[in-house]
Amino acid sequence: MTIVARPAPDSKSQLRKTMGFWDVLLFNIATVLGPRWIAAAGHNGTSSISLWILAAVFFFLPGALVINELSSRFPEEGGLYVWSREAFGDFHGFIAGWTYWIYTVFYFPGLLLASASMSAYIIGGRGAVLAQDRTFLLTVSLAMLLVAVVLNIIGLNVGKWLQNAGGVGTYVPLLMLGAVAALVCLRHGSATHFTIANMMPAWNWDTVNFWSQIAFAFTGLELVSAMSEEIRDPRRTLPRAAYGASALIALMYIAGTFATLALVPAADLDPQSGVFHAITLGSVALKIGLLGVLAAILVTVGNAGGVGSTVAGIARVPFVVGIDRYLPAAFGKIHPRWKTPYISILVQAIVSGAILLVSQINDSTRGAYQFLIDAAIILYFIPFLYMFAAVIKLAHRRDRKENPHAVLVPGGIPGVWISGGLGFVVVLVGIFVSLVPPGDSTNKLGFELKLVGGTIASILLGLVLYWRGARSKQREP
Repeated sequence: MTIVARPAPDSKSQLRKTMGFWDVLLFNIATVLGPRWIAAAGHNGTSSISLWILAAVFFFLPGALVINELSSRFPEEGGLYVWSREAFGDFHGFIAGWTYWIYTVFYFPGLLLASASMSAYIIGGRGAVLAQDRTFLLTVSLAMLLVAVVLNIIGLNVGKWLQNAGGVGTYVPLLMLGAVAALVCLRHGSATHFTIANMMPAWNWDTVNFWSQIAFAFTGLELVSAMSEEIRDPRRTLPRAAYGASALIALMYIAGTFATLALVPAADLDPQSGVFHAITLGSVALKIGLLGVLAAILVTVGNAGGVGSTVAGIARVPFVVGIDRYLPAAFGKIHPRWKTPYISILVQAIVSGAILLVSQINDSTRGAYQFLIDAAIILYFIPFLYMFAAVIKLAHRRDRKENPHAVLVPGGIPGVWISGGLGFVVVLVGIFVSLVPPGDSTNKLGFELKLVGGTIASILLGLVLYWRGARSKQREP
C-alpha cells in the first residue's frame, strides 16, 4: 500500500501576517519597476517614450483598477489563480495558475542575467566588459537566486526586508540617474535630440516586438495579492499600496528613459545594463565617478529584492494549487519551523537554475536573454487574459454590490467592460508580437522554434499534471 503525503488541512492558517502598507508598496516597486526595462526602452530609441505613455494609459491603469477590485473582493492566498477559479472553474483556474507559475522558470534567468550584468558596474567603467562575460553572469545570477531562496524559506518576516531593500534600491538609483542627466544636460547638452516627431512610435519589426516588453514592464501589481493571507488588513492595504506604487512607477519609467537617452545615444545602449552605463558616463562627466559605483551597488540590492519578491509571491500559487491537489500534494506543505511553502520555492529555484544554464547553449548572451524574455511574456500573459476576462464575468455576481470592503472599478458595469476589455486586447496583442523575432536576430527560425517549442512544452506539462491530479481526486472517497 502506497501512502501519499498530504498537506495539513490548515496549511494556510499557519501562514503569518507579516506585511503592512509600506512593505506592500515597496514590494510592488521591487516587483514591477525594472532598470533593465528603462535600458531596453533607451536602446529602442526616443519612440519608447510615447510607448510608455500608451501602455500606462491603456494597460497599466486598467490593470491596477482590475487588480484592486479582484483583490479586495477575494483577498485569498493564491491571487490570480483564485480569481480565475472563481470565474471559470477548476480547470481554467489551474491553467491560469500553472502558466503564472511556470513563466518564472523563463523570467528568473532573464532577470538574473540582467541583474548580474548591472552589478558589473560596481567596479566602475571597466564593468562594461565584465557585463558581457558569460562566466561572471552565470556565477552572480546563481548566487543571487540562492540568497533570495534561502531568505524566503526562512520566512517572509525575514524575506520581506530583502523586498523592502529592493524597492528602495531600485528607486533611488533611478532618481540619481535623473539628477545626473539634468546636470550633464545643463553643462554639456543632451546626447539625444528630442522632438515630438521622433518620440512618436516608429512601427517597424523591432518596435512591434518591443511593445510586448513595454506592456510586460508594467506587470507585477497582482503578484502581492497571491500573499493576501500574509498581509495585515489586505482589503485596505492592497489598493492603497497599488495606487501609490503605480504613480511612482509610471513616472519613473518615462523620466528614466528621458534621462538615459540624454546621457547616451540609443545605438550605444546595452538593453540589459544601459542605465548604469549612462550613470557611469554621466558621473565621470561631472567628475564624481563614485556616484556610478554607488548606483550600481544600490541597484544590485534592488535587483536581488526583485528576485526575492517574485520568489515570494509566485511560490504561493503552486502552494494553493497543491492544497487543492491539482499539483502533487507536497507543493501544499508548510515548513514546520518557518511556516513558508518551502517545497514550492525549492522546485521553482531548481528549475529556473536549470533553464538559466540551458539558455546559454549555442547562443549569444543577448540572444539568450531575448529568448527568455519573450518566452516569459507569452506564458505570463495567458493568466492575464483570464484575469481581465474574470473581472468582467464576476462583475455580474451579487456580492460585487453587497461587499462593503470591495474597491470597485469606477463606472459600474460599463467601467468594468472598458478596463477589462482594454487590458485583454493589449495582452492578446502582446502575446502575438512576442512571437516576432527581434530585427537583429541572426537565426530567426531557430529563435521561433525554441520559443514556440518551449511554450507548448510548458503548457503540456501542466495539462499532464492537472489530469493526474483530477484523476487522483476522483478516486478519493
